[in-house]
Order: sequence, then C-alpha cells, then structure tokens
Amino acid sequence: MNDLSRRQFLKNLSLGLGAAALPISFAQAAVIRPRVIVIGGGFAGATAAKYLRLWSNNTVDVILIEPNAIYYSPILSNLVLNGQRQVAQLGFKYDTLAQKYGVQVVRSTAIALNSASRTVKLANGQTLGYERLILAPGVQFKAIPGLNSNKVLHAWKSGNQVQQLRQQLQAMPTGGSFVMSIPKAPYRCPPGPYERACVVADYLKRNQPGSKVIVLDGNPDITVEKDTFNHAFTNTYAGIVQYVPNTILQAVDSNKKVAITSFGDYQASVLNVIPPHQAGGIVRKNGLANSSTGDWANVNPLSYESTAAQGIHIIGDSQGTGQPKAGHIANAEAKVCADAVLRLLSGAQPFQSPVTNSACYSPISADTASWLTAAFAYDPASQSMQLIPASFGASSGASSSNYRKMFEWANSLFSDTFA
Repeated sequence: MNDLSRRQFLKNLSLGLGAAALPISFAQAAVIRPRVIVIGGGFAGATAAKYLRLWSNNTVDVILIEPNAIYYSPILSNLVLNGQRQVAQLGFKYDTLAQKYGVQVVRSTAIALNSASRTVKLANGQTLGYERLILAPGVQFKAIPGLNSNKVLHAWKSGNQVQQLRQQLQAMPTGGSFVMSIPKAPYRCPPGPYERACVVADYLKRNQPGSKVIVLDGNPDITVEKDTFNHAFTNTYAGIVQYVPNTILQAVDSNKKVAITSFGDYQASVLNVIPPHQAGGIVRKNGLANSSTGDWANVNPLSYESTAAQGIHIIGDSQGTGQPKAGHIANAEAKVCADAVLRLLSGAQPFQSPVTNSACYSPISADTASWLTAAFAYDPASQSMQLIPASFGASSGASSSNYRKMFEWANSLFSDTFA
C-alpha cells in the first residue's frame, strides 16, 4: 500500500466512515474498528495477519485462527532426512505476531462459514463476525486406495512425519530401496520432490552403500530445474537414483509397502507416497473450489477475493491463479491481499498492477544447492497473473555457495513472516 492510500485509509477510519457507508454486518458488529479474520497460520496466513496490522497502523482488528501452537516450515524440511537440520529448527510460534503486532491468535479450527452473515463458527464453540475473511488453509491430500498415511508417510507437511521418515530411512536395511511417488502437478513445493530424492540419495551414498532411491513420477518429465536434477540423478547419484517418469500411482499396500502403479508394482523398504493435492477442506466444503477441475479456488488476482463469494479472499496453496504453490510466493500473495483488503475497507479499489515473485533453493547434497526464481504480473487483458519472461532464471547446477545462500534466503522469509 502506498503512503497516500495508507493516509487516506487512516483518515477514513478516524472519521468513523458512518454506519450507512458500511455493509450492514460490519456496521452492527464493528462500528469503531473493522475486523479481518485470517484462517490458517502458514506463510500466507501469518504474513497477511502481520501486514494487515502493520500497514493499517494497528487500526484494523485481525484475528488469526490456527489450531496449532507451532508452525513447522516445509521449507528446508527435506534437510531433516539427511541430518542437516532438526525439526525443532523449523518451528515458529505466533508469539511475535500477537505481542509485537497485536494479532489476536485463536487456537481453534474453523468448522463453518456463513458468507451471508459474514460469520465463522469455530470448533471451540465461538462464532465470530468479520468484515473481510482471508482463507489460507494450505492443501489437502486426495485419497489413494489402500494408503494409510500413518504407515506410509508423506512427510509433506513438516513436523512429526518428517522426523518419522528420517527414522525409517535410518532403519532401512543395507541394499534396501527407498521408493517415493510424485503426484501430477500442481502440488505444493517446497519441500520439493526431486530435492527429496537427492537428499535421500545423499544420505544413502554416505551411510548405506548399495541402497537405491526409486522415483515414481506422475508427470511426463522432471517439472522444475530439469537440467540440474537430471544431472544429479544420472551423475551425482548414478547407480543410486532410478527415475521412472509418467508413472501413475493407482493404489498402495500399506502393510507390505508396495506401490501399485501403471508400470507395475514396486516393493519398498521405505515407501514415501506424496498424494495428489487439492485446496484445503474449508475451501472445498464451502463451494469455493470452483476451478475447472474442482480442486482450486478461482480468485480475482487484484485482491484474491473469491469469484464464488464476496468478502472472502483465498491465498496461498488453495488459490487457482496458476502461480506456484510455495511459501515464498504465498508470502507475496498475502501482501497483495492485505493491501487490497485495506484499500477495500477504506472504500478504495485494489492496486491495479500487482507483481508477485517466487524464489526457491533446492538442496542437492549435504553441502550444495541450486536455485530457481520467477516473477508474475497482472495482465489486464486476461485478468490473470502471467509469468514475466525476463524474470525467469535458474542456477547453472548446484554449488556450495548456493547452499550457504539457501539459509540466508530461508531466514529472511521466516523473519518477514513470523518476526
């Protein structure tokens, strides 16, 4: 939000914006201060909550609904598998958002939305009213026949499952096979599936010679950083990684650790199944997943307001703008959304030329990494976010310098979101 729009916003609030100028629900529930509810405390939701308070100069009440006391970052989580990070190092509390920025953090789960009355019902029995609602629930997995995710781990949502997958890897017999499945795109990344194959191969190369990594990719080819990962699979980890593209996972025998695919069955010592993704449950259950596939939420990229319900904004992994589903760009989307929400609350229109950027580092070994970056700009003709061709770039392979920069990038993002 530029300085002029901020000043106008604060001026409007100081003048009270008489009740007649506001939606009825807002005039009744919050004459003095508008209220924005944010559901989900990951990179998208936490960033939105922080910047709503910061950019409004604390004149907007912000409630963050999040059932967990600690958010475990998926970024860098693959490094737990080869012992370069501990899960505890990836955990972030919401204390700073509450104490420094005045975000009201409610430990509960949203179980129902009413867009007509603009209310949210929580599992703790509360019903809260809002002027604007931001949904950032992340992704939910689609079902796979026979898959029991307590036995066959995904480790795609950071925390306990990542630690458990490391323990399974450590217990794998010498000469065993680590079999992982990659769903068809789009899926949330990081943690990246190809980088996971690399760090697991790195661990096995150093600790369990003779063991293998079998990558069952539901996509026709490597979807990102093709040259880098192809080199890693065929050179750095030659004889360790077996890459099998265009392989559709049809079912799983969770007890026997067997992946049943379009190319036959794969027996694993450790089986790591990453299921196909879809928008978070609260998005789908409330009729907001209105993309052509029914998996994602169509939104106006100028504000991330749902095209299915007024006053509800959807950011992060659940949105269907075609932008990547990743922590860095979720942070960028959250800022565009926060700015738009504040403008809308002040009676203005969203900024008409938003730009978002996405960057990602991928660990390739215990001391090397690669990177990828891109930016997206709003195209008025198509009313969509489009890749800026000149912004797209990738490293020429992996290096130790990139490995060091990876932590600088991650720490900067962590700080911008949670500190």
